[in-house]
Amino acid sequence: MDVRGLGAALVDLVLPGDCAGCGAPVHPWCPRCRADLGPPTRPYLPGGPPVLAVGRYTGPLRSALLRYKERGRRDLAGPLAAMLAAALDEAVGPPPVCLVPAPSRAAAARERGGDHVARLCRAVAARRPGVRVARPLRLASRARDSVGLDAEQRAANLAGRVRVRPAALPAPGTASVLLVDDVVTTGATLRTCDDALAAAGVAVWAAVVLCDATTAR
Repeated sequence: MDVRGLGAALVDLVLPGDCAGCGAPVHPWCPRCRADLGPPTRPYLPGGPPVLAVGRYTGPLRSALLRYKERGRRDLAGPLAAMLAAALDEAVGPPPVCLVPAPSRAAAARERGGDHVARLCRAVAARRPGVRVARPLRLASRARDSVGLDAEQRAANLAGRVRVRPAALPAPGTASVLLVDDVVTTGATLRTCDDALAAAGVAVWAAVVLCDATTAR
């Protein structure tokens, strides 16, 4: 186990059942944070798939995601996956269903102890019979961190850098393929992933994300 993984394990022992949003000793959400989680949003992405977000990128949902994603709190995958699973019930098409996580930069995934979106997808699939996970998408090493980039820069950063592994595509006969990501900001990632899968002959039914950080309201 690396230092980051050891740190996360120690946190799990010290804080085994705290609120995902604020850290209060109530699991998985304290009443105040639970009341501030929603409502779901449906950000519109021109040229992209339909999107359903669990909530806006603010308050306890944002805090929980940052604790999970950037601070090693892998135990928060459970509460966040439960929220994604509930959103999945609204966005899902005909069965069988396959979740395709948006890819992370390899360096970022190593720093976080693994791909945090893929981990969420596996946790969602464990809660929903008939839901599987496929990971055909990868991000070329030339892609840089998108933090601070505007919509045009994000699109340029991803252009030609989302690759498809044919052997890992959803199984033939899969009726509904859902893209999954943690945050939608400009929609560049979801559009690029949608285009890459379409070029490989896979139609995306919809996208499900945890947080809506789009500016259009």
